[in-house]
This record gives sequence, structure tokens and C-alpha cells, in this order.
Amino acid sequence: MNPQDDLAAALAPVSMAFSKLGVRHYVGGSVASSFHGAARSTINVDVVAELTEEAVAEFLKCFQGDFYVSEVAVRDAIRRKSCFNLIHFATSFKVDVFISQGRPFDVSAMQRATIEQLGDRQVVKIAVATAEDAIISKLEWYRKTNETWDGSGTT
Repeated sequence: MNPQDDLAAALAPVSMAFSKLGVRHYVGGSVASSFHGAARSTINVDVVAELTEEAVAEFLKCFQGDFYVSEVAVRDAIRRKSCFNLIHFATSFKVDVFISQGRPFDVSAMQRATIEQLGDRQVVKIAVATAEDAIISKLEWYRKTNETWDGSGTT
């Protein structure tokens, strides 16, 4: 597989799980930036989600055997409004899930995200942050890291 197909293979089950549970979500970070024209090489994808504590057990059932995911990390991320990750065994692709903080910007960014197609031969249709929201999120991350940049960071 190529990197775009690995992305789709890892992202599709995560998006399906969120959709099954009625959890709004969208792709942000470097994948969203690349989608809008600022290409970056990455082996992870950032997803912003409105996952709640009540949905965790059903969410985790969706990944048995295909992903590494820590229930403790998921529950901690929800409580702290931070992030956790899933690692897709077949591709080693990492899906970083950022729990929405529920701020007005977060809510409106979720509403502005548009359904797009990611991947080449293998495709996933998923909401992707607008170019403007991807930039604002990158600038916000830059501010949170004392205006230093080491190439890492996300939405």
C-alpha cells in the first residue's frame, strides 16, 4: 500500500466507529493541511471528536484485534479534554484523537468541516477541517508551545 491508502485503511474504522456511535468528528492537523494544498509527510492523522465517557465501552469494542488502544488513556483524555491515540496494527499508522474542548471555536470548526475523500485506491469519506481552521489550530498550537516550533504539534 502507499501512504494515502495506509491513511485510509487506518482512518476508516475509526470514522465508522464514531459514526456508529453518533460522535461528531473531523480530520485536522497535517492531513487537513495537506488536503488543502500544504503537503506534509506524516504517518499519523489527527481527528477531533466529541467523544463522551458514556460511549467509551462501545467505542473500544470497535477495535478489538485491529488496533492498539488504551481504555485508561481514552477515559483520561475525555476527562482532561486532551488526546489519546490508536495504532493500526496492519499499517502502523497512528490516529491521534483530540477530544473537543467545546469552546465556541471548536463547535464552529466542527460545523464548518466538509465531507471529503481521502486515499488513493482505498478511500475514506470523512469530514476535514477547513484550510482556515487548520491554520488557526496550528497557530493556536504554536502559541501554546511558547511560540516555538519543533515540527510537531497538531490541532
